[in-house]
Amino acid sequence: MSQWNPDQYLKFADLRFRPGLDLLARIAVDNPATVYDLGCGTGGLTPALAGRWPEARIIGVDSSAEMLETARAGHPDFDWISANAADWHPDSPADVIYSNACLQWLDGHETLFPKLAGFVRPGGALAIQMPRNYSSPSHVCMREAATASPLAETLVPVLRAEPVAPPETYYDILRPHCRELDIWETVYMQVLEGDNPVAEWTRGTALKPLLDAIDDESEREAFFGAYSKLTQKAYPKRADGKTLFPFRRLFMVAQV
Repeated sequence: MSQWNPDQYLKFADLRFRPGLDLLARIAVDNPATVYDLGCGTGGLTPALAGRWPEARIIGVDSSAEMLETARAGHPDFDWISANAADWHPDSPADVIYSNACLQWLDGHETLFPKLAGFVRPGGALAIQMPRNYSSPSHVCMREAATASPLAETLVPVLRAEPVAPPETYYDILRPHCRELDIWETVYMQVLEGDNPVAEWTRGTALKPLLDAIDDESEREAFFGAYSKLTQKAYPKRADGKTLFPFRRLFMVAQV
């Protein structure tokens, strides 16, 4: 993917980070020596890992130079590594590998997740959270806008219909590689503010590959405008002016 925009991503920081904190609370590992934040982004949640395990070495890993620049500026006391999660491996076995809202960008989970579990030392944990809202109106609107666009030949191939599988698929993938597996889903009823907050939310994440595929700025904004009209209809403002955005998240904690 091309350059990430940390400011766009952080517009909804509190809501984006809440699932990561819920994931962190379910990791039953005491006194780890090395904790990796895989796909750390801006490092917004990395301090929470340090707060949970103050004696651990905390290492953030991300492939975006823009995100890592923000992370380093905010937290120069942590270690930051530039690497793609698909190719990354620790120098030595990790006690905790924590990945919040990152691995949905990668294919091949049936091989990637066991590989990550193999990087964890016995007694440690692999903890993963991914969005699983690809059948929600926000994503249906993406497909509709891409299909109806004059740039459909460019945009439709970029669409990823179902990057995250159902929970039972990940149970079958990970269970042979761990002692215990805790897996669950939560639907967060997110309350957003603004004129078209769902479009602004996806602009910083799921819509980004489509926008990146459009070279011309005016065409890019025209496509975003068409998508925005669809999301405004799908997610109307409530009586108090707020917009409700239900968001399904999938969690798994594999105790190795």
